[in-house]
Amino acid sequence: MKYILGRLTQSLLALFTLLTLVFFSAHISGDPMDALLGDFAGEEQAEMLRREYGLDQALPVQFVKYLQRLAVGDLGISISSQRPVSELIAQRIPASLELVFASLLVGLVIAIPLGVYSAVHRGGVFDAFARFIALIGQSIPAFFQGLLMIVVFAIWLDLLPTSGRGGLAHLVMPSIVLGTGMAAGMLRLTRSAMIGTLESDYVKMARLKGLSERTVIWKHAFRNAVIPVFTYSAVLLATLVAGSIVTETVFAWPGLGQLVVDAVLLRDFPLIQGVVLFIGVFVLVTNLLVDLAYLVLDPRLRKG
Repeated sequence: MKYILGRLTQSLLALFTLLTLVFFSAHISGDPMDALLGDFAGEEQAEMLRREYGLDQALPVQFVKYLQRLAVGDLGISISSQRPVSELIAQRIPASLELVFASLLVGLVIAIPLGVYSAVHRGGVFDAFARFIALIGQSIPAFFQGLLMIVVFAIWLDLLPTSGRGGLAHLVMPSIVLGTGMAAGMLRLTRSAMIGTLESDYVKMARLKGLSERTVIWKHAFRNAVIPVFTYSAVLLATLVAGSIVTETVFAWPGLGQLVVDAVLLRDFPLIQGVVLFIGVFVLVTNLLVDLAYLVLDPRLRKG
């Protein structure tokens, strides 16, 4: 309980710091009335809207009022669309989660078999090939990979749609772009975890008992090596929600990433703060659940 309370305290402090930084950095970026009204609106109209949204007050006063509204669950009204921020976020959550879980599946399907096989045949040709693939996956920028896939599979071969959200075909390219980038790190982690586990005493004992190599690898070695892989996957699941902005922009995927890009371009302060708050809470809660799951999966931590 002491550990859980400590983690909750750290999460709340991190969330408050994030809110503070986002609030003040967004407000010093410029006047949202310039983006909302354009060059043809009069100063009187702009000043009226500033008073309506409380933008004519000092920043510390605006921040305190924002925290007061946040305490009762009010994320505010979007300046650009005149709709509740919570409603706009709720509309985009399904698309973001769909893309994130599909990308995680792609990453696991690629990383786990290659990582395990690479560890079992360490030092061989396949091991060198797998590490090279991991290096390439971590080096290629997401926007370049996305544009390249659009040119090849959407324009040249006419197999997949270029953008938008619809059926499974719309999900293929963005999930592969996010999934392959994630698979690179997971492959390296799976390989290193498996190498350490394969050299352990209980795996050597399982081999001495005459168990088949398949049973030794998947039932004994991988079962223990999967703990750090699980932790990394859960953390990636959270960070992908925040890190999918580039991919969503390239493929015009209507998720939270695309929403926050539009909000930044329009200087829609309530919407920027609402999206960042949701992503921050999602990341912090996921990390907290991972820590708690680690206690369940690894009895040694509970004894400590």
